[in-house]
Amino acid sequence: MGASLDKPKTDKHNEHGCGNGLKYGVASMQGWRVEMEDAHCAITGLSDELKDWSFFAVFDGHAGAKVSAHCAENLMECIVNSEEFRRSDITKGIRSGFLSLDNSMRTLPELASGEDKSGSTAVCALVSPQQIFVANCGDSRAVLCNSGIPAFSTQDHKPVLPGERERIQRAGGSVMIQRINGSLAVSRALGDYEYKNVEGRGPCEQLVSPEPEIFVRDRDEKDEFLVLACDGVWDVMSNEDICDFIRSRLLITDDLEAITNQVVDTCLYKDSRDNMSIVLVTFPGAPTPDPEAIQREKQLEDIIERRIKNIISENEKVSFEKVLDMLEEEDLPNLPPGGGISAKRSFIESIFIKLCPEQANTLSVSDEVPQSNY
Repeated sequence: MGASLDKPKTDKHNEHGCGNGLKYGVASMQGWRVEMEDAHCAITGLSDELKDWSFFAVFDGHAGAKVSAHCAENLMECIVNSEEFRRSDITKGIRSGFLSLDNSMRTLPELASGEDKSGSTAVCALVSPQQIFVANCGDSRAVLCNSGIPAFSTQDHKPVLPGERERIQRAGGSVMIQRINGSLAVSRALGDYEYKNVEGRGPCEQLVSPEPEIFVRDRDEKDEFLVLACDGVWDVMSNEDICDFIRSRLLITDDLEAITNQVVDTCLYKDSRDNMSIVLVTFPGAPTPDPEAIQREKQLEDIIERRIKNIISENEKVSFEKVLDMLEEEDLPNLPPGGGISAKRSFIESIFIKLCPEQANTLSVSDEVPQSNY
């Protein structure tokens, strides 16, 4: 997992955009990790020939940020410039793009010398007017919400999966404590060249494979949104949690950056200890702000504020932790599904600090109010 900071870095990187009938928002946070190793890519309109295509991706680096950053800059071009893609064989073009990128990165000086041993998972989506192509390599994940439920998700590539374990063992490795040779927690990734040097075996037969698993799905008018995120998100929220939470937030606001910020804040408060990155892509069928949902959210916040005032008035020099504990014990109405009280943590902190500024120093290092830089 790597070393942790004394307190999390909660400032965020945000992006947003729209095109081809899609909207997207991005949020990433370093969190408790010593280094930010995630990267991402979001493009609507790829070229003159592919102006109605879009590309989105999340890359979760490990042992450094070199490979994840390089992949974010180059994977899309490797895919669309492949001979197979130009022949309109999209799935083979995606596979070829992954493998060619992994092969070419070997020549980067830091990687070729072994000075940099980093690797990266990759999950990406190519969205055409008719179809969605999703490719996954590692344990970052894509989930598609259709009609309010997770209708599709990628499979995390872990060494304990039977097919992955077989390949690892055939290449002379072992799976211990759910890791390759007791060390690496993912079985497919880009980079990680120290795990890709078994003679006599092809690139997809090594201890770590760069081969993506590719899924194709016809677009549907009931498609609502697609989520691409690293395991810092999925460690603490399930596919259903994410779909329920984001859907509830889309009924409150159409600001996708704000929604992705709420996701990573909620994950931090659910005790995710990893970097966190999320790309949220909405389709024309996505929920839109609803006056009744907005009113319910306001009523919830009014109830929380009144309850905090009561707790403070009834308890001398009460700490934030005590306030939070008491709120968690209550059956508060209309908490965000999939997020619960953690999704309102920032609001609770803001009210507490407003009412008890002299008690602000009682917040623990993990309770600092997150700040956004967008």
